[in-house]
Amino acid sequence: MEPGIDSPRNDGGGALGGDGVERGDEDARALSLRWSARVSLTPRILFVNVFALGLLAGGFFYLDSYRSRIVDGRVTQSIREARLIAEALVSVPEAQRPDLALRLSRDMGARVRVYDPAGKPLIDTRRLGLRNVVLQDPDKQDWRQASARFLDAVIDTVVGTPRAPLYREHDDGRAWPDVRAAHDTPTVSATVWRAPDRTPVITAASPFPGGGVVMTTINAREITQTVRLERFRLGVVLLVVSIASVLLSLFLARTIVRPLRKLARAAVRVRMGRAREVIVPRLPERRDEIGMLARALSDMSLALRARIDAIEAFAADVTHEMKNPLASLRSAVEGMTMVKDPALQARLLAIVRDDVQRLDRLITDIAEASRLDAQLSRTKFEPVDLGAMIAALIASREARGVERGVRLQFVRRTDMPLIVPGEGARLERVLENLIENAISFSPDAGLIVLSATCDHDVVVIGIEDQGPGVPEDAREQVFRRFQSLRPEGEAFGKHSGLGLAIARTIVEAHQGSIVATARTDGAGGARFVIRIPTADAR
Repeated sequence: MEPGIDSPRNDGGGALGGDGVERGDEDARALSLRWSARVSLTPRILFVNVFALGLLAGGFFYLDSYRSRIVDGRVTQSIREARLIAEALVSVPEAQRPDLALRLSRDMGARVRVYDPAGKPLIDTRRLGLRNVVLQDPDKQDWRQASARFLDAVIDTVVGTPRAPLYREHDDGRAWPDVRAAHDTPTVSATVWRAPDRTPVITAASPFPGGGVVMTTINAREITQTVRLERFRLGVVLLVVSIASVLLSLFLARTIVRPLRKLARAAVRVRMGRAREVIVPRLPERRDEIGMLARALSDMSLALRARIDAIEAFAADVTHEMKNPLASLRSAVEGMTMVKDPALQARLLAIVRDDVQRLDRLITDIAEASRLDAQLSRTKFEPVDLGAMIAALIASREARGVERGVRLQFVRRTDMPLIVPGEGARLERVLENLIENAISFSPDAGLIVLSATCDHDVVVIGIEDQGPGVPEDAREQVFRRFQSLRPEGEAFGKHSGLGLAIARTIVEAHQGSIVATARTDGAGGARFVIRIPTADAR
């Protein structure tokens, strides 16, 4: 059973009813449904290409590490800025510190606060009128920002990014972990917070001489905007590549799957045998492997149809050939029951004997001809020396004696071994048939010349006799089954007419050819030429 195609039972034996066209359409629709019920090549091609795009989509998760590196760099910058602000403030008189803090806050884009050791705010640039760090209210943003926040949350959840604590304002400086760390350690520390709109808020605190602490606060909204912009660009590229990949996948699937489905349907129709002539598309415009497959399947179906036609014709010829001796045998048997004359009974008995022998000869030759192709297809060819075979056949035939004084002569026109790959017994059968055929057509004391030579890696064997020859219009006909041009005076029914047909089948199985021609010297008689390629030619 073919994969992906159900094997329907063919109970009809290939017969078509009056609704043959409708049945063919129903079969095509049923086959299409059965085919679509399986996973065909189209989703597989799409899956492979989409899987590759999925790897490209992993760039979204790479952006998370990219964001982490940017945030780490911004934290380092905030720590450095907090230390520089603390050093700058301590270098000026206390009365000038609020003005300096405003200038530094404006230049650095950060909110600057100074706390005393008890956590009480001494300087706050916001209270001094500078509102350069303002957190956005997510409820007042449009749907695009909401979608961006949702996508941020999804990617953070998939990647497993630690969630920063929510940023909340504190009046008491000791409530800030950075302030406590800078006061207790004392070292410069920083913390990353999460604003309500999911943008990072970075606080950094540096010890201040006299026990106080300087804290800076920035809303690094540009980091989120940069990451979202890169993600948008990557999404656009991924969308364009996805659309192009899907379209190319569908185009590829269309160019592969559709012709394969046509070929599969045609193959099923051939197997079911419901159409006398099944047209397998040859796809001449395709020059790729699918086109080669289509033409190979078309040639195979044509060869199969030719073989079926040959079998049908052979069966018809067998029936016709066997009817004649059976009719004669029946007439002779019926006549024996009514004839009382012993002489006539003897003649009828002789007719019965001849018809029985003719039927036996016909059945033997028909059986050999019918299984010849299968036997030759399974035979393992071995090197055969045709020159030595011809010499041995002539010697054996002369040892048995040649009737009517017919002479056999072997002319070898080369000293090279005439070796071809083949089955010796079958090739010997071909040569025996041709020699016996030539003897039967030769006149008394006639000469039969067998020649052998090698012509460009092809062994050429010729058999010439001095008989009446083969008419030009019958030189191809003599190789057909049950066709025989016998010499005058020969008793009817001595030959089945399969000898030359069997000979051609054997020679063609050896990738050779056999033809009947006139003699090259212009004299009367027939000449049969066999050409079989050597092992080098194959």
